[in-house]
Amino acid sequence: MLIKAVIAFLYLPGVIAFLVPVIIAIYDPWRSSFISIGVLVIINGLLVLIWCVRDFYISGRGTLAPWEPPKKLIVIGLYRFVRNPMYIGVLILVLGWSILFSSPLLVLYMFILAISFHIRTVKYEEPYLKEQFKDEWELYRRKVPRWFPKIDFWTNQ
Repeated sequence: MLIKAVIAFLYLPGVIAFLVPVIIAIYDPWRSSFISIGVLVIINGLLVLIWCVRDFYISGRGTLAPWEPPKKLIVIGLYRFVRNPMYIGVLILVLGWSILFSSPLLVLYMFILAISFHIRTVKYEEPYLKEQFKDEWELYRRKVPRWFPKIDFWTNQ
């Protein structure tokens, strides 16, 4: 299964978060370069993505590939804060590429990806998780936001 996890990681995020952004940037006539900021953002996105892939493999006993999904609901790591940190990691990566190349077309690509991820999550992934994990999913869904972490401030009241 480790080989399948590595192949899925290289193929799925590799194409969406690396190959396509570089191709878009090469042909973007409006680009310039902010190398150091872009590289820092790319590294952060990559770290988020790797952390999530690791949790899929170790905790969920599966891969990020739709044909080999986790067998357990993942509620550890970054999944404690948002339900879709892997997609967020990919979006951070593409944001990094757009900063690196100062590419408006990559910003547009990032927004298209964000909309696509949202539609896929709502129409396919969440109904599948509800069917697969039932009450465990419902509790998780109620407690953890889909995209933006909750910021709860303590009050003495």
